Amino acid sequence: MKLFKIICVAALVLGVAGCASVDTVSRNAPLDVPAFGVEGRVVARSYVIEDMTFAASSDLSVSESNSYYPNADVVWRGDPIGNRIEQIGTIFETATVRNQDRLEGNIPVVVDFELVRFHGVTERTRFSIGGVYNIVFTMSVRNAVTGEIIEEARLIKADLSAPGGVAALMQEQRGQTEKVRVTDFLTQVFKDELSGTYNI
Repeated sequence: MKLFKIICVAALVLGVAGCASVDTVSRNAPLDVPAFGVEGRVVARSYVIEDMTFAASSDLSVSESNSYYPNADVVWRGDPIGNRIEQIGTIFETATVRNQDRLEGNIPVVVDFELVRFHGVTERTRFSIGGVYNIVFTMSVRNAVTGEIIEEARLIKADLSAPGGVAALMQEQRGQTEKVRVTDFLTQVFKDELSGTYNI
């Protein structure tokens, strides 16, 4: 019994000693420490769009299947049957041109886009259960005068809901076609990505 009491007392003493330990200086260290010799900065964007480019790998698969979820990189039904990559490129161009008036900065830039994925909804999906427009692309920004890269290419993932059934039909009746909705959505996405601040 005495041995048990001695063990309990020893445990309490060690516990108190642990609580009384002195904090080290590391608790005051910043959470995000730049690498040695590298000074990180936050820069405010001040762009005016002069031009844009749009590219897509020839390896991207395109589907015209009317299944619920075709296994492909590109699924688009907002235009008549045709070259889907070119049609998507036109949407990107329209959304970029709209931002020429919205961004009133001092640095003339060219915005370079490369399509990674553009998976919309098929007719069957849109007029039944609905789904999501899953849009993935890279975007880089360069000085339109000097050609200098201002922002390296970065991956952007943008999803837009695609209501189905009656909701989709009501949108059509109000003029909110697939193309109108996606173009409006990307216009806002581009504005958000080309304004504010970025880290260098």
